[in-house]
Amino acid sequence: MLERILDIQLDEIKKHILIMGGYVEKALTDVIAALTDRDAEKFQSVHFVEKKINEDHKRIDNECMGFLAKQGPVAKDLRMVIAILKINTDLERMGDQLVNISYTAQDYLGRRPLEIVKEVSRMSEIVREMVRKSLDSFVRSDPKAAEKVLEMDDSVDALKNQVFHQMISHIKAHPQDTEAALDIILIARNFERMGDHATNIAEDVIFVSTGKDIRHGGVDA
Repeated sequence: MLERILDIQLDEIKKHILIMGGYVEKALTDVIAALTDRDAEKFQSVHFVEKKINEDHKRIDNECMGFLAKQGPVAKDLRMVIAILKINTDLERMGDQLVNISYTAQDYLGRRPLEIVKEVSRMSEIVREMVRKSLDSFVRSDPKAAEKVLEMDDSVDALKNQVFHQMISHIKAHPQDTEAALDIILIARNFERMGDHATNIAEDVIFVSTGKDIRHGGVDA
């Protein structure tokens, strides 16, 4: 009976993590739409959703602390709660990154427009997929699916490097566009960091499911 109660409580916390992840996906969709459509009003939605993310961050932290205090979980349940706390932090930081993108993109819209490099949009698509797949692997306790998220991060890194080199070349040819090009570089860098947070979630899934800590090339815990 106690085990069933623990499962019910953990499932409830997992649901809240998924809701929080949904907010992250929505804010990501809104910020790239605002940028590509040059529609500054859409940035307001990003800030509204980020407040929801912050509220969920506090709630999930409190739920996890209450679970630890009342249930005293051991072994895999304890690993699960620790992973949830870390995933909660990664999602909250993704919200911060999206706000950073929003502010930078607003600055960019006030400058002479450049052709938005296709790599930026592609980065956003891959990151959104990484967030979705990492959380899906978490809910299903699927380390194989989590490993695929790790592979996707390499693509995000490569695209960020392409954006950087393209914008540096553009600055050399068109120095009057320096500020706009730097804005695009910053946006790409924030997307890359979001990819890093999705990777962290995938690594936590692998840890919970297998006991292996693969961070920094680690081995079995």
